[in-house]
Amino acid sequence: MIARITGVVAEVGEGSAILDRDGMGYEVLVPRYAIGELTAARGKSITLHTLEYVEGNPGGGNLIPRLVGFPSVSEMRFFELFTRVKGIGMRKALRALSEPVARIAAAIESSDAKLLGRLPGIGARTADQIVAELRGKVSQFVFAGPAGAARPQWSQPQRDALDILTALGERRHEAEQWVARVAETHPHIQAAEDIVKAAYRLRSGA
Repeated sequence: MIARITGVVAEVGEGSAILDRDGMGYEVLVPRYAIGELTAARGKSITLHTLEYVEGNPGGGNLIPRLVGFPSVSEMRFFELFTRVKGIGMRKALRALSEPVARIAAAIESSDAKLLGRLPGIGARTADQIVAELRGKVSQFVFAGPAGAARPQWSQPQRDALDILTALGERRHEAEQWVARVAETHPHIQAAEDIVKAAYRLRSGA
């Protein structure tokens, strides 16, 4: 099993990225929320934590192996739980996860079926099913950062950046996720204002 892959982001499509490694291009399916971050990382080396799936009809002899990748182990673990919900397979989960994991986990823990029902391909009935099966099981993902830590130890500039982001209308748990991502991908950025700018660049894929 391929647990992770490191390579240069060569292409980013609607639901996948091509990573160049050792002269080969690996297609990795990714959730929708990760597209902006991967687009921003085009031409750079990244690591994705991966799960392997097989698609196709066993009876027809046309089975295709697929890699599904995530920026962090925490996000991968959430995906594994999410796909255990009745009626949610790998492809449906990738489409549905258009919001950051922290926000979806928070919606599940607060029984916010309305937000979940707005996710692509979910709807009201499946949203209720998600809450019924996962509520109480995903609280560790609400504040999970890139390395899966429950609550990072913020520096003063990072705390200032969080205050700025929340003052601009961002939800606290989403702001924490993006500040943590900036710390992982751009550790040289220290000033609060620059952290905020980098967070918005990562979110938009600019």
